Amino acid sequence: MPMRPPLPGSRPRSRSRGFTLIELLVALSIMAVMAAMAWQGVDAVVRSREITQAHMERLLRLQSVMSQWEIDLREVHDSQVVPGLNFDGATLRLTRRRPEGLQVVAWTLRGGTLWRWSSPAVTAMDALQEHWMRSYQLLGSEAGTLAMLHGVSQWQLYHYHQSSSSWSNAQSSGDLAGSAPAAEPATTPGRQDGQSPDGGGAGAGNSATPPVIVNQEALPDGVRLLLQFGEGGTAAGTLTRDIRLIHP
Repeated sequence: MPMRPPLPGSRPRSRSRGFTLIELLVALSIMAVMAAMAWQGVDAVVRSREITQAHMERLLRLQSVMSQWEIDLREVHDSQVVPGLNFDGATLRLTRRRPEGLQVVAWTLRGGTLWRWSSPAVTAMDALQEHWMRSYQLLGSEAGTLAMLHGVSQWQLYHYHQSSSSWSNAQSSGDLAGSAPAAEPATTPGRQDGQSPDGGGAGAGNSATPPVIVNQEALPDGVRLLLQFGEGGTAAGTLTRDIRLIHP
């Protein structure tokens, strides 16, 4: 059947066409690239926030530890029974004033971690000596032991003596405070000095007598702390902190 010619004034119909497969693949590829770029941006922001948060936590931890270090040193007390301050290269031991009495504090570097141990405050000389001797036998699991800083490779202390206006290694000899008088022997209520618990003469009853301290080193006027941090430590590089001691 022959087609009719279009009526005058009418427009020919246009065929509707959709996207081709190639066009769809190109559009999907562009969207995937944009999504990946957006995800990388979000991931970078999250990682940056985590790094900043971890850095702030390490900084706050370091400030807290240094604050405790300063408090311990500023409250050093020379009891004339045990040394007020002693450093053997691995452990710093000190006697600290507390409202309840005297306390032995030990800072030690073990296994890349700086530890702090503190004893209960006491007022009896024999108890103070017992805590001081205990500080030489610490294993790290005792009550009062805290891990302060991680990633510490080595540390060193220096003492400042105003008499010489110079710093010296804390393990070297400092100024001497002179000979301290012998402490009075501890006695048990109900018996005389020098009498043994069973009523006999001098013997086991004198075992609680603190030793005489002779040529005890005088407390320094300042302490310098050098901490060397390794990879993954609380800080990086070397930390130096000077503390001026306050003598009563």
